[in-house]
Amino acid sequence: MQNKLRKSSNDKVLSGVCGGIAEYVGISSMGVRILFLLLPVSVLVYFFLAFSMPFDDSVL
Repeated sequence: MQNKLRKSSNDKVLSGVCGGIAEYVGISSMGVRILFLLLPVSVLVYFFLAFSMPFDDSVL
């Protein structure tokens, strides 16, 4: 089964982007959140991903 990049419905603070990236890569979501805080263009990237990534419908 191929892992797809989707927003997390379990591990989310704002929209589930960091949780979805963490599940896709297989790392801690806290590490992804810290990385987003440290990157200078992270706000633009986050909003782009928040509007373009599909939701995880496997939980619904």
